This record gives sequence, structure tokens and C-alpha cells, in this order.
Amino acid sequence: MSTAELTASVPVVAESHQVLEKYGTSFALAGRLLPRASRDDAAVVYAFCRLVDDAADEAPSIAAAEIALDRIDAELSGAVSARPLIRAYREVCLRREIPVEAAAELLAGVRSDLRPVRVADDAELLRYAYRVAGTVGLMMCGVLGVRDRRAWAQAIDLGVAMQLTNICRDVAEDAGRGRVYLPESRLRAHGLSSDALLALDAGQRDEIRRGTAAVTGALLALAERYYHSATTGLGAIPLRARLAIGAAFRIYRAIGVRLQRRHGADPWHGRTIVPWRWRLLHLVAGVAVALVSRALRRPHRHGLHRALQGLPGVGVAEI
Repeated sequence: MSTAELTASVPVVAESHQVLEKYGTSFALAGRLLPRASRDDAAVVYAFCRLVDDAADEAPSIAAAEIALDRIDAELSGAVSARPLIRAYREVCLRREIPVEAAAELLAGVRSDLRPVRVADDAELLRYAYRVAGTVGLMMCGVLGVRDRRAWAQAIDLGVAMQLTNICRDVAEDAGRGRVYLPESRLRAHGLSSDALLALDAGQRDEIRRGTAAVTGALLALAERYYHSATTGLGAIPLRARLAIGAAFRIYRAIGVRLQRRHGADPWHGRTIVPWRWRLLHLVAGVAVALVSRALRRPHRHGLHRALQGLPGVGVAEI
């Protein structure tokens, strides 16, 4: 990167940190443990991912969202002039050897949210979670200097686990947008359907809440399998970055733990928020796990990626 390009990127990095502090408080807290260069690159990656999300969620119409996402795609490929943030993201990818396919899959996942969302089964849910969050795990492997590509699998698993936590926390909010990520197969097992969640008939409210809580509880248990896998891969990350990632995922995992323990996994009670004092405790716990993580390293459990075959990074991870 030339001196002129580096100087020009400074405002972008500062703005990226502002985005991270505003929207990613859990990640920002853990990110303070990263070395400065990695912290800056992580902020750029976060801001880029936020730009993609906002292009879809804040657009006034589906057509406008599609145009905004197409523009990002064209800027990434170099087909049109890129705005400063996307130039900075491309530079991070080049310097950190981040797979270019990761952003393409992220865009595909976000595009799938533009219309009413229904998910047939766990396999479809896991592929969606890979696209919108597992890809971020791949990006972060580059940012954090993970050289062992076999560890990509656990990085993907951390993203998947976090997205499953997100989905369980945001059932009510997503339903308000016409999106139901809880698998239809699981809902049917409790006498429910996506349409029932969207309608939330007052006469059936208690029944729907009980059934939804059972499904979200099961998905939180599924998320635990992916969090556990992520723990077994922490040892592949350089020490200081490992402390930050260990802290970040324990803080985020705490959302699901709190949803399960305090609210019986009922997502209709309102948005689950982990108080600051508990975030700090989980940060300390995450650092402690990271410190002993080399002793916890295990080969990746291939069954966790059965539904993800053919997606970038998964083939390498499964060797």
C-alpha cells in the first residue's frame, strides 16, 4: 500500500471504529485486546459487513436494496469506482489473504433476506448462517493471522453459532419484518408454522409462545455444539488475538445463555440484553479459556459441516 493510499485510509479506519463502537458493543469490548493493526483491520471488516446489512435493511424498497447490493458487488469486483470503505476492505483482503468468495457469499445471504423469509429445515438454516456469519469467520482468519487453514472450520463454526444466537434472540423483531428463520420442520413438531408466528393470534398466544420457546431452546442447544467446536480451534489463533476472540464469543454466547436461563428460551418477552457487569465477567472467562486453548485443540467434527459442503472454506476445512 502506497503512502498516499495509507494516508487516505486513515479517516476510513477511524469511521470504521465509530461504526464498531456504535453497533458492535460486544465485539468492540473484546476488540480492545487485539494488536493495533489487527484492531484496525477488524474494524474495517466489521464496517464493511455493516454496510452490506444496511444496504438491505435500510433501503426504502426491495428494488432499491437490490440496486445497493449490486453496486457493492460491482465495487468489489472493480467494475465501478469503489467508495473509500470498500477500497479499504479490498486492501485488507489483499494484504491479509482473505478469500474473495467470502464477501460474495455474504452478499448472497443478505439478498435472501430481501423477501419474506421461510426456512425449511436445519440444513437450510445452517447454510444461511454460514453465508451471513460463517463468512465473517473466514474474513477474521485473515485479519487475525491464522495460518493453519484446517482451523477455518472452527472459525466458520463460531460465525454459525453467533448467528443461531442472533436468530433465537430476534424472533419477534424478525417476524415484524416478515422473516421467520426458525425451521418449519421444527415448528411443525410443536404444532406451529411460520404463518402462525407471523399472525400471533391472541387466542393462541400462550400456545405459540410455549412452542416457539421449545424451538428456540433446541436451536440454542445446536448453537452450543458450534460454540464448542470454535473453542477447540482457538489454539490456532496467535495469542493476543486469541484472547480477543475468546472474550468476544463468550460475551456473545451469554445472550443465548441468558435467554435460556432467565426467560425459558421465550423470545417474545423482548430483546435479551446482557448487562455490562456480566459482559465483563464473560470477557474474563473468555480470556481464561483462550489462555489454555492450545491444550483444548481437537480435529474438527466433520458432521457439523455436512450441510455446508461446496461452500468456500468448508472443503479446505474438511480435509
